[in-house]
Amino acid sequence: MLDILFSHSYFYKFDNKQWKNKTPYPPLGTIYAASYLRKHNYTVSLFDTCLIDNPKEIHSILNIHLPKLFVIYDDCFNYLTKMCLTKMREAAFKMIQIAKNQDCKVIVCSSDATDHYKDYLKVGADFIIQGEGEVTLKELSDCILNNKPCHNVLGIAYEKDNSIVVNPKRPVLKELDILPLPAWDLIDIDAYKSVWNSGGNEFTLNIVTTRGCPFKCNWCAKPIYGNRYNSHTVEYITNHISYLKEKYNVTRFWMCDDIFGLSQIGFKNSTEN
Repeated sequence: MLDILFSHSYFYKFDNKQWKNKTPYPPLGTIYAASYLRKHNYTVSLFDTCLIDNPKEIHSILNIHLPKLFVIYDDCFNYLTKMCLTKMREAAFKMIQIAKNQDCKVIVCSSDATDHYKDYLKVGADFIIQGEGEVTLKELSDCILNNKPCHNVLGIAYEKDNSIVVNPKRPVLKELDILPLPAWDLIDIDAYKSVWNSGGNEFTLNIVTTRGCPFKCNWCAKPIYGNRYNSHTVEYITNHISYLKEKYNVTRFWMCDDIFGLSQIGFKNSTEN
């Protein structure tokens, strides 16, 4: 039996424009979370929805793995996950319902669920992680799988006694290097390469060097990482690039930071408002 089956709710095939581009990116935020939980001795797997046709395909994966927890953890580094939102939300709801019918505890972490946590709880999700998710998910998983109360876990919303409880926010993660490299081994890289090649495009992978943006532009759809700016070290990023080059022969990267290349001078003490 698996501890945690991860998934997310972005289906490229539901976004006609992006699917025609033939440039899909793996769910980076999702495999960061999977890697962090695996670092803490949880067994994990991934149901990657990016290239599949229908959320109902989760049925067979749940039957194979029999996970204790089903976690929909969206890639909040990729702005495309905000597109075709109604379709993606409906797909997330369908997966929640399927997982609940198979007696899984369901946790959701996404910008949409953060904003609309009541809707996700209504369709059956047990917990909504609001904001940055890795540390919260680890603490919440510890509580659930050890049958301990979760009322002290920061950054979650849940139902109790027919009312919704919203716990206080969790402080943002400042030391990003505590995160292990993403769990790229959970991604079918060859499947992504095949799509890129079919469109005549040079294969590219997505990496991130920072989290957040310190500015407060009125027109910006505020990211889940909030009004902050924290960076990985140069060593962490060069190790990440070296790993992807050696493991998958990738030499082209999309830096999917909210704002890339900004000097940290003046922002070292940036915190979420």
